[in-house]
Amino acid sequence: MSERRAYYDRIRGLHLAPLWEVLSTLVPASPRSPAAAMHWPYAALRGAVLEAGRIITATEAERRVLILENPGLAGQACITPSLYAGLQLIMPGEIAPAHRHTQSALRLVLEGEGAYTTVDGERVPMHRGDFLITPAWTWHDHGNIGTEPVVWLDGLDIPMIRFFDAGFAEKSEHATQAAHRAEGDAVARYGSNLVPVDYQPRPSEPARLVTYARARTQQALHAIATGPVDAHVGHKLRYVNPATGASPMPTIGAFAQLLPRGFDGRPHRSTDGTIHVCLEGEGEAALDDHTIRFARNDVFVVPSWHALRLRTTGGAELFSFSDRTVQQALGIWREERM
Repeated sequence: MSERRAYYDRIRGLHLAPLWEVLSTLVPASPRSPAAAMHWPYAALRGAVLEAGRIITATEAERRVLILENPGLAGQACITPSLYAGLQLIMPGEIAPAHRHTQSALRLVLEGEGAYTTVDGERVPMHRGDFLITPAWTWHDHGNIGTEPVVWLDGLDIPMIRFFDAGFAEKSEHATQAAHRAEGDAVARYGSNLVPVDYQPRPSEPARLVTYARARTQQALHAIATGPVDAHVGHKLRYVNPATGASPMPTIGAFAQLLPRGFDGRPHRSTDGTIHVCLEGEGEAALDDHTIRFARNDVFVVPSWHALRLRTTGGAELFSFSDRTVQQALGIWREERM
């Protein structure tokens, strides 16, 4: 052993390392995510989020956000190894100035009315439960013309872009964009089972539709709820780019889920670490080694290949997002239903 150790010490000077010492870690028999299963109860977080509004302005911060940092990934600004999440606050009368970046982003409105986001020249109102997207390298700014604080969940592919060393960002000379498209233009052109006659999107192109209104999502979920219930997930739909059927953004998949009253699901697991948000109701998420009890606006994360079993007495509506779309494109996504 001493001879082997001396050999390791010598080759370290050549910037070499023995694969056989780390092979089982690099090529594991099954995923061993460093991320922890974690629960952020909104009732416990809300005070800290609102306090941030007194400590720093939206202009100073550029984006006033509290990062939901996974304790298994401390210091990395990650909620899973590939995704970032945070709670953003914008106060009445404030503007989060315009910028753009190569990271793709989603927004899920949790609290308050009166806010808007402007994406590439179209201003879109934000209502609770709405799912909105900011595709990579699109100009975007936010504002609050209402009378109450507005909080939303941000989800971005920051760790993924960081892994590829492909991050770019640019600030606009102007705090807000001049709206050059009428409100509702994207829905009319791309979200009504119609597209412009000469529009030929590439399969990987992000959706031109900026907002997916919760009211329409709920209508779809309740319509399918009259049919059979999936024993593992209840009633679950994935959001798509209406023009292609692919994910709204190429790096982040998003899902809507309805758990009926008395649902006691069977366990399942998959390789995409998934961030869940409870929009309505309450329930339990039984994981490999403990149980999370979630309620309205709570966020919880299920790391890769952790078994999840969902239960609810009175019913629940969930939103979730993950890197499933990337894994499926690479042919590495795997699921097990138990």
